[in-house]
Amino acid sequence: MQKIKSLMTRQGPKSPQESLSDLSPVENVRIPSKEELREMREQPIDPQAEQEIINSIEEVYFSNDSFDIVEHELEKLPPVLNLQDIEEYRDKLKKQQAAVSKKVADLILEKQPSYVKELDRVTSLQANLQLGAVICTNARRQLGFAKEGFTQASLGLLANQRKRHLLTGLLKSLRTIKTLQRTDVRLSEMLEEEDYPGAIQLCLECQKAASTFKHYSCISELNSKLQDTLEQIEEQLDVALSKTCKSFDINHYTKVQQAYTLLGKTQTAMDQLHMHFTQAIHNTVFQVVLGYVELCAGNADTKFQKMQYKDLCTHITPDSYIPCLSDLCKALWEVVLSYHRTMEWHEEYDNEETVPASDGNSMGGTEESNFDRSYVRKKLEHGLTRIWQDVQLKAKAYLLGTDMSNFKYDDFIFVLDVINRLMLVGEEFCGSKSEVLQESIKKQSVNYFKNYHRTRLEELRMFLENETWELCPVKSNFSIVQLHEFKFMGQSRSPSVSPSKHSATTSTAAVSLFEQYHNGGNPFEMQTESKDEETEDVLASNGYESDELEKCAYQDYDSDSDVPEELKRDYVDEQTGDAPVKSVSRDTLRSRKKSDYSLNKVNAPILTNTTLNIIRLVGKYLQMMNILKPIAFDVIHCMSQLFDYYLYAVYTFFGRNDMHVPNPPVSVPGKEQSTPRQTTVCSYESSGLGLISSRLRTTLNRIQESLIYLEAVPETTGSHVTAEERKEKVPSPHLSQLVVLTASGTLYGLAERVVATESLVFLAEQFECLQTHLDTMIPAAKKPFLQQFYSQTVSTASELRKPIYWIVAAKAIDYEQMLLLMAGVKWDIKEIMSQHNIYVDVLLKLCKCQEMQQ
Repeated sequence: MQKIKSLMTRQGPKSPQESLSDLSPVENVRIPSKEELREMREQPIDPQAEQEIINSIEEVYFSNDSFDIVEHELEKLPPVLNLQDIEEYRDKLKKQQAAVSKKVADLILEKQPSYVKELDRVTSLQANLQLGAVICTNARRQLGFAKEGFTQASLGLLANQRKRHLLTGLLKSLRTIKTLQRTDVRLSEMLEEEDYPGAIQLCLECQKAASTFKHYSCISELNSKLQDTLEQIEEQLDVALSKTCKSFDINHYTKVQQAYTLLGKTQTAMDQLHMHFTQAIHNTVFQVVLGYVELCAGNADTKFQKMQYKDLCTHITPDSYIPCLSDLCKALWEVVLSYHRTMEWHEEYDNEETVPASDGNSMGGTEESNFDRSYVRKKLEHGLTRIWQDVQLKAKAYLLGTDMSNFKYDDFIFVLDVINRLMLVGEEFCGSKSEVLQESIKKQSVNYFKNYHRTRLEELRMFLENETWELCPVKSNFSIVQLHEFKFMGQSRSPSVSPSKHSATTSTAAVSLFEQYHNGGNPFEMQTESKDEETEDVLASNGYESDELEKCAYQDYDSDSDVPEELKRDYVDEQTGDAPVKSVSRDTLRSRKKSDYSLNKVNAPILTNTTLNIIRLVGKYLQMMNILKPIAFDVIHCMSQLFDYYLYAVYTFFGRNDMHVPNPPVSVPGKEQSTPRQTTVCSYESSGLGLISSRLRTTLNRIQESLIYLEAVPETTGSHVTAEERKEKVPSPHLSQLVVLTASGTLYGLAERVVATESLVFLAEQFECLQTHLDTMIPAAKKPFLQQFYSQTVSTASELRKPIYWIVAAKAIDYEQMLLLMAGVKWDIKEIMSQHNIYVDVLLKLCKCQEMQQ
């Protein structure tokens, strides 16, 4: 069926006979002849039966045009052929073919009237077209007659006149176009001169003129070219705007803002400006860090340029850390200063614009201008916090990218000083407390300070174990403020600023950094100049003051030319005035005079090298606490440990009597005993005389439990010291082998005992002087700790004199022999003897011998 319909469509409207005759031989087999068709039409067939026959046809016959019917039927034949079955099946196919053919013939006959009617209409349309062609030919002929008969001369004159008028206007337009084309060169010159307002003004005027002649094709091209030029100007203007983020120039920025005003894009310019500032911060810090990383890496193949900024900061070496930080802060300062000067420019511009705007001539333009100024002002104020937040994040990434726990103290103080100054910039810039920077530097400071303090405690133990407890000669007017570490306490400035710059700093204390460096300079440049600062000489020359007067006094005192002869003798008999037979040598007399002179120097403090080292450590701790107040309590706690360890060492070395004395035996700490550890803290006192107060005993007990790591802990205690607890503690120090405390010739180390005890008292006095300063630095919640430290530890330093000096007094004289001598004396008052008792002479002789040994 589909095959027949497709053939009818391709052949066009033909009679049924012609259509049937055009079919292929295979198709003729399928379609009956005319006689058969006539017979089929004449044979009455029930339509329902005919439809049932058509429905009984297999669907495959209606599938597509390429279907082979013959092959299909041949494939359906059974293996064993039966003629009767084949004939029956053939009759069935014929009936189906006849039904289909009859159905096709009926459809063709049904559509034949429509075909005839449509053919008539086509014939009529052809006749009308021929008539139209004749009419058009006649009309053209008549028009030709009108053209030839009309006066061409008059129409030609009118046409020429009109053409002349048009050419005159065209000439004027061409001259204008020529002028417009020449403006391209002028625009390029103005852009090279960075005259952006003039270039935009000229370009806008050219566009206005070009709109008048837009009907010319060359002008349309020129107009598009001017539009491209204007876009190019905007791009260069954006580049010029970005340059103001690093180095602000008032004239340059004024031209840029005027240009954006002419374009009517003031708000857009402000949005772009903030994007440029953000990009400038990122690009600046990245280039600074990248430069140092590549410089230190040398010929390494690492692609640092493709790294993120945070990852790049981890490749900074410790040697280049401080120079890179200084350059980083300098670069960030330039960006922040540019933003600050940008705000100042807009404030001055707004003040200048408010006076002309009060005339009220252009109300609409004034309202728009006021809106733009308000938008710019709010945008700039809002951008302050965002810009500073970006600066903090970049500085934070750099700070946390390197482990500074092993830095030198001066280097770490320098880093703190730089960050402190950077936070001061943030406070003046936008009133920010720089919480991000504070948290970052606090984290690094806690990490550094724990490692630093642990190292200092180990060094202090080494100092104590190598200390010979000899007097460190210092000037009589020695004060801790003379030390370099304490100079910051007397000056209202950063610790790293040199004294030469102090006068300039104090005079400009009220001036902000932005005002101070408005015309040039950088607040971070002075850091490199102030690292090396000379320390005042606090040591006396050769053990004596270097003052000329004291030198003269010493020289006069040392010379014996003016001393009477009787005074040069060892002693003079008051009755006879005769000197003893044995005289004293000149060197002995000179040494005695020097000793007398030394004793006259009552103002010179007694301290050791270790004491001076602790004082310097305290000064360094105070510097760190002054710069970074959030870790003030941690610093003060570590300072207290320095004092505790020194106090514990002095008592351990000199306050315990390890020699046998006639007093009742008591347990001595530090020796191997079978008693538990709890009992060792009660055995500080080496005698039963009550020389150690309960407060001092409690203090020593606390120090031993919290700070001292006992290497040999008795197993009976059942306590196990963890690695963390051991890390927080310090081994107990051991007295140097060079210090002998058992020799009676040196009064059992009396000189060393005096120096050690008095140096501890001197150290306690210095801590008391610092109490007010520490009280102002420590948080209010931690002040009870400071008060307890001073009341229970510092104030007990002088109480060590009693147990330390008692040991010398107890061992200097043989009290048992003295008791025996005194017992042998007859206490008879009948006769007064002219000579001393024997025990008195023995005591005098013993004291005289000890004096000679000293």
